[in-house]
Amino acid sequence: MTLTIAGLQHHGVPGDVEANLALVADAAKQASDRGADLLVTPEMFVTGYNLGDSLAPLATPELVDRVAAIAGETRIAILAGLPEPLPGGAVANALVLVGSDGTELLRYRKTHLFGELDRQLFVAGDTLAPTVDLGGVRVAALICYDVEFPETVRAAALDGADVVIVPTAQMEPYAHIAERLIPVRAWENQVHLVYVNRVGSEGDLAYVGRSSIVGPDGVVLDALDADAVGLMIATIDPEATRRARQENPYLADRRAELY
Repeated sequence: MTLTIAGLQHHGVPGDVEANLALVADAAKQASDRGADLLVTPEMFVTGYNLGDSLAPLATPELVDRVAAIAGETRIAILAGLPEPLPGGAVANALVLVGSDGTELLRYRKTHLFGELDRQLFVAGDTLAPTVDLGGVRVAALICYDVEFPETVRAAALDGADVVIVPTAQMEPYAHIAERLIPVRAWENQVHLVYVNRVGSEGDLAYVGRSSIVGPDGVVLDALDADAVGLMIATIDPEATRRARQENPYLADRRAELY
């Protein structure tokens, strides 16, 4: 079994949930028409990310239901970045993975908060996401800054992930993360990596784009440049994961007792 993933690189409409959900629905249809099994959005795409005090009122439980409805209507699985309301008025920077029938398969809260922007807006999650099965492919997920810690991707690889999906809102001056770190993370863990970023600007942030899907050998399978709006698409093959782990046996040769 294989899994064809489409990543949506887009600027979104800050603060406009209806407009962003319409963008998700349109991208889901396009991705499905192009043979994709899963659509991935950038980090916090459903509402916008850098919204300050206007974010919390947009964080409502029905956002997940709205994404699930789009998945069911378009018959494609969706992994969407959105805010999750928590008790006491707090908000988590979250993602949800729903199947093509609208069933929720995974929910994850960003565990590594980046700078004052994240810390002012969000409460950190305290557990990494479990690896789940989607169409016979083992899928793990992180959010933005999470992937910059080698332990997070290594944990997913050790849990049997074929692909680690990372919605992000990566901004200037950190284009080198998208360009150089992401292929390294894929190579050192022999895992596919799907990195889906924003473009354009939002408040004082200028996003760097450069979304990519990288194979477990570190080879870029598809990518978008710094300014492109649209979809990138590639197929995740568990056999490629298995073959990469035979040819580059980092996981088998590691001496965990030393560290």
